[in-house]
Amino acid sequence: MNAITNFFSNLFGPVVNVLGQVLLFFYNTLDPVLANPWWLSIAALTVVVRTLLFPLTIKQVKSMRAMQDLKPDMDRIRNQYQGNRPKQQEETMKLYQERGVNPLGGCLPVLVQMPVFIGMFYVIRQFGGYKVGDRVVPPQYDSFHDGGILWFQNLSQADPYHILPILSAVTMLAATEITAKNIDPQQRWIMRLLPIGVTVFLWSFPAGLFVYWITSNLVTLVQNYVIYHHGPGKKPSGADSSIAETKKGTPVGESDPLPGRNGSEQQTGPQPEDAESRAAKVAKRKRRKKKK
Repeated sequence: MNAITNFFSNLFGPVVNVLGQVLLFFYNTLDPVLANPWWLSIAALTVVVRTLLFPLTIKQVKSMRAMQDLKPDMDRIRNQYQGNRPKQQEETMKLYQERGVNPLGGCLPVLVQMPVFIGMFYVIRQFGGYKVGDRVVPPQYDSFHDGGILWFQNLSQADPYHILPILSAVTMLAATEITAKNIDPQQRWIMRLLPIGVTVFLWSFPAGLFVYWITSNLVTLVQNYVIYHHGPGKKPSGADSSIAETKKGTPVGESDPLPGRNGSEQQTGPQPEDAESRAAKVAKRKRRKKKK
């Protein structure tokens, strides 16, 4: 386990150094104003990182929209080449090239955020100290142990009441719910279950890392609201009504079926009742003839 930890520490060494210097800059800037503001420095660093990644987030949303627009064509390819997997993949790649769509474009923000998250883990570990087996590595900054706020004062230790992990799950769920409304129902439930899996994984992580994660979720929530209500993720006007009309089988702009649809004219009156009345009149004529 220690060998794996040391490997990632060396691998992400440059990221750890940059994040550590920026975190220290925010601390030295805020320290004259607030007492021991390590928690606020972590939050400020998170806002800066997520702001720099905002263009990638917009690109991700545009890629998701493009993939949704391609879904009818992709369904057509799957139906046309059923049982021929290589041909399906070939035609799908041609479709991506013709439309200029990168299927991996939606994964880019996640791939960029992972090194930052891992780097923050090692920064907090370095600043607050850690224990490796029986050996205790002292903190680089003693003030990090009481640089928190409210019930989590020691940012290098796990939340004793486990409130931060729950807040992390709630904020992550709120942030992903905006995105989940704009994807397929099957993928929607996967996104809703993701916060639970992440929270279980991070349950015993240091409180300082949760300050980063919760702040990141809140920034994501704001960014998603802006993107999906005022940006490229906003649905075109009338899209919902179009979907509703399509599900009903009625084209947009038509309230009633047209005459002659499906090879038959629309019924305009109570036809069964008219037939009965005609039959009754015929029967009366026959009875009159018999009497004569």
